[in-house]
Amino acid sequence: MRLCMFHPRERPMERGWVGRIDSDRVVHLAAQTLQSFFLGGGAAREHAEYPLDDVALLAPVLHPPAVRIFEADDEFFFANPAAILSPGAEAHAPRGAEGVTALVRPAAVVGAEGEAGGFTILGELRAAGVDPPKDRDFALFLGPWVETEPARALGLVAGALELHRQLPPARRHRSDAASVPQARGLPQVVRAG
Repeated sequence: MRLCMFHPRERPMERGWVGRIDSDRVVHLAAQTLQSFFLGGGAAREHAEYPLDDVALLAPVLHPPAVRIFEADDEFFFANPAAILSPGAEAHAPRGAEGVTALVRPAAVVGAEGEAGGFTILGELRAAGVDPPKDRDFALFLGPWVETEPARALGLVAGALELHRQLPPARRHRSDAASVPQARGLPQVVRAG
């Protein structure tokens, strides 16, 4: 199942509504957020349907309580949850940045019980010339949806890795894709509740 946060293009909303993407349409689900959907057992009443082309997809988890980014199997750092942005949003580099690079990673959305509710894509921006951790706490793009079916989630993860490989070397965090930890499939963690 592909879950998302969305709003109809003619009715912009900051938080949006919970939806399920079914092929070329989005079904509005009766839940306040994806966090509440997962915590409520993953079921909700269906509302109206919208053509996918007529909606804007938002970050599936707009205000996560925690974001952990793994650099290696046993090495991670906490990222700034306030830096989460929806796909297509504008990001502003911090003062002193000599350039911005992108690192595309698979991301696990983890529920209250510590179980993965699904997977999505995390686009981490890093600013060259700015001291850590300020070089990486200004923009984290998340989404556009959460994939809950394991077989499809593997395709989403593979898509994230391929997207990273397609970035020109100057736009990547590291130009050698083999040295990037996510190339081994390490999920990034976004706590949903």
